[in-house]
Amino acid sequence: RRLFWVAVGAAAGVYAVRKVQRTIHAYSPSGLAARAGGVGATVKAFADEVRDRAAEREAELRDALGLSEQPMLSPGEAAELTDHPVRPRGTSNPVRPRGTPNPVRPRTTSKDLRSTG
Repeated sequence: RRLFWVAVGAAAGVYAVRKVQRTIHAYSPSGLAARAGGVGATVKAFADEVRDRAAEREAELRDALGLSEQPMLSPGEAAELTDHPVRPRGTSNPVRPRGTPNPVRPRTTSKDLRSTG
């Protein structure tokens, strides 16, 4: 009977030592680097998969909506819209910044009112 308990104790000791060694290696610099490298590859693969699926879905939506593969705006038109986003398409008049006077109707000041009256 004693031999049985000695064997059980030895097996438990071996198991505990192996478990502690694995844990120590997992938190050592080389173990952390190995785990981080695997995470980086997994994140990169996930991002690639998301990009691929998004491109496929965009193509499906373009087909469903009848849009061509060519952009509807030329690069110059797109740049113009980003510079002046509130300007209606096809107009050449620039949008005045807020607070600047209207060139068609000059702003009347109090000095102008005093000189006319």
